[in-house]
Amino acid sequence: MIDPFAWIAGWIHETVLIPMLWQLGWMQWEDVSFMWVLFAVYGVLQVALNCALCMPLEAWWPVQSTLKGPGHRRAVTMDIVYTLLARIGIFPVVTFFGFYEMQTWINGALADHGYVPPTLETLVPALMGMPVLSFFIYAVVLDFADYWRHRFSHTFGWWYGLHALHHAQRQMTFWSDDRNHVLDDVISYVWFIAAGLLIGVPPMQFPLLVLSLRLVESLSHANTRVGFGWLGERLLISPQFHRAHHGLRAAGRNSCNYGGVFPWWDMMLGTADFTHAVVETGDPRAAETLATGSWWEQQRDGLLLAWRLARRHRRPRGVAAE
Repeated sequence: MIDPFAWIAGWIHETVLIPMLWQLGWMQWEDVSFMWVLFAVYGVLQVALNCALCMPLEAWWPVQSTLKGPGHRRAVTMDIVYTLLARIGIFPVVTFFGFYEMQTWINGALADHGYVPPTLETLVPALMGMPVLSFFIYAVVLDFADYWRHRFSHTFGWWYGLHALHHAQRQMTFWSDDRNHVLDDVISYVWFIAAGLLIGVPPMQFPLLVLSLRLVESLSHANTRVGFGWLGERLLISPQFHRAHHGLRAAGRNSCNYGGVFPWWDMMLGTADFTHAVVETGDPRAAETLATGSWWEQQRDGLLLAWRLARRHRRPRGVAAE
């Protein structure tokens, strides 16, 4: 049976990418470039799935009615731009080429010194021949690593200066997941790649793992009251659980619910809040440009805020201090 996504990726690879690589003199990338295109196609699929799942939920049972005014419409439009760049443009390049090249180089360097890096399957031989279970365990470990990355981004003032862009959105929707400063994204990618290398994630699985995790994270940002029930919310992060993290009173160091996919880390480490009273989101101390400005204004002012907070020796609460 022909995989339609592989066929689409193959057509793009042969008609667009190979001629481009030839012109640029980068034909050494020919073998791996097909996988990048394939993951980009899967990125398109992920965006389509997000729309198919989240749009009806947001229309059917929203938490927050649509805010009026061109500024708020522009803010949501910018979130869409961030999503397309992250899921289809930047994400496949960084996660595939970056992880693939780094793992190949590190493994080669270690092999030259007689050391073979371990993988989950070599450490736990019982997982051999159980790819679904090993995939799930890798996802759990990566989500735990991301919990700490996210929590640290609310702990250090300069980092929250970058992360404040993500929290400034007052009209939160499923598009808001990728609303990030470029440098915040760079830190996230490096963090994920380092965690993946440390636990020996196979390079061909890594982008699929991140795609899967990000699919759940998009749902968690959806503007909907739909929940998973008492038990379900303790197994998988729901939109209302994550909305508490984006609440007006939870900006900066006062936040909670740092987990991206599983709420277990918040529950174990005392940062979980399962109340569903949060409606309004945003950061009231953030500059208006971080909420409704253009892409360039948001990137510029996020960097300036990070620089200003990095120079402070003492941090009060909120964005003015976070």
